[in-house]
Amino acid sequence: MQSIFSRLALLGVFTALALILFIPSLPSSVTSKLPGFWINNIPKIVLGLDLQGGMHLVLEVDQEGAIENYSQRLSGTVETLLKDKGVPYINVRSTSSGSVLIGFSGDSVKSDITALMAEEYPFFASPTVEGGKLVFTITEEERSRIKEWATEQALETIRNRIDKFGVAEPHIQRQGKSEIVIQLPGLKDTERALALIGKTAVLQFRLLDEQNDPVAAETGGTPFGSELLYQKETDYQSNVVVNTPMLVKKEVLLTGDVVTDARVMFDSQRNEPYVSIEFDKNGANIFERITGESVGKRLAIILDENIYSAPVIRERISGGSASISGGFSYEEAADLAIILRAGALPAPVNIVQNVTVGPSLGHDSIEAGINAIKIGGILVLIFMILYYKVSGIIANIAVSLNIIMLLGAMAYLNATLTLPGIAGILLTIGMGVDSNVLIFERIREELRAGRTPRSAIDAGYERAWWTIVDAHVTTLITALVLFQFGSGPIKGFAVTLSLGIIINLFTALVGTKVSFDIMSEKFRIKKVSI
Repeated sequence: MQSIFSRLALLGVFTALALILFIPSLPSSVTSKLPGFWINNIPKIVLGLDLQGGMHLVLEVDQEGAIENYSQRLSGTVETLLKDKGVPYINVRSTSSGSVLIGFSGDSVKSDITALMAEEYPFFASPTVEGGKLVFTITEEERSRIKEWATEQALETIRNRIDKFGVAEPHIQRQGKSEIVIQLPGLKDTERALALIGKTAVLQFRLLDEQNDPVAAETGGTPFGSELLYQKETDYQSNVVVNTPMLVKKEVLLTGDVVTDARVMFDSQRNEPYVSIEFDKNGANIFERITGESVGKRLAIILDENIYSAPVIRERISGGSASISGGFSYEEAADLAIILRAGALPAPVNIVQNVTVGPSLGHDSIEAGINAIKIGGILVLIFMILYYKVSGIIANIAVSLNIIMLLGAMAYLNATLTLPGIAGILLTIGMGVDSNVLIFERIREELRAGRTPRSAIDAGYERAWWTIVDAHVTTLITALVLFQFGSGPIKGFAVTLSLGIIINLFTALVGTKVSFDIMSEKFRIKKVSI
């Protein structure tokens, strides 16, 4: 009897704990009268994208664009290297295909450049000569590495941005060679999310070319070493956006890679927000040197080829901080700060699929799922009572405990419930009944063989034990594989199925057994209703 009481106590504790964990996940109409410390401090089941609505995105990383961006940055470092080493050259530029072109004059210079590049950049193939220029092409092995790195870096950058955006339970994973799948449950401002996720956010500091006329450059072409960009300014009185042409030097003095922090501040004089940025130690030293060497000149702050501001450098700026202003709204400034903190995307991303699920559809899915569980569960319960009589009632109680403990476990793990997850709960009900059917049929066989109720029950459980365990273990392995390699909804199914299998072993082999033990030991039954 001591064993029976301990098992009953164990069942009671697990059931009570499951109810304590699960009840806060019920709708607010049910939990509104419960104590706040209980509702607010207990983890809850999170509804997936298909149940509460939100956004489903599939993005493709422009891997060729990553190679182009890489070669552009590389051309700047190559030019700096040639200057530092005192190697004469005409110009250095990159191509869209990922090559770096170095203009030269004379065979001796050609040899010097080739030797230096081979020593410093071994990932370039042997150069070719085209029209007085050495063409250095990135090897296929290096191109593959850049493509792989770009996709992984884009995945991490997007994940950081979304985490700072504040979406609960986002699902972000890689798909194939260059695609990223993003699911944002409960998201309402989809346009803002798209702008935040897809913005490349390449931050650059460059000096303005104040020797040439930007208006003339619009029609006559840009002078060598400069680039024509525009500064967008909004006149709030007329609400008109003005694009002001500016010539900036191609040499990039500082990039967003050295930014360690970015936050929204408020300019009391202009009555508008701006973004304050902090540099790391290396960036602070470079910024101090740039401002010290360029007093009286204008420094353009460029984000994604748009000039946000071009202030005049009045004095050397130390301390490792700067600011970006541009007539932002507070929301725009906040999003820009998020992007700068999370880092720039290594390459542009293209939207392959954009599906928005409305909450009404999610509500319909929840109702349909609950109705399916009700109808399926009631039919199973009725069948078990009609076919197995009192034993069927015991099995139904075990299945009910199984569902309660499953929901409690999901709440404790802060699991996401999806529509396939509801299907997993239904399957758990079926497996719970199946386990009890195996046990009951074994008990029937033992009773037909002439055994007493007590020995028939013990033999039935003993002989059905390994069959049930084998079936559950193989299903559990399948569920773990689905969880490891499946996408969001499939993972939801795998979670509920895995938890249901483990809990079902407990309720089927401990919960029902203790009921039969009570009947055979305490009430001394002479016949099993089965």
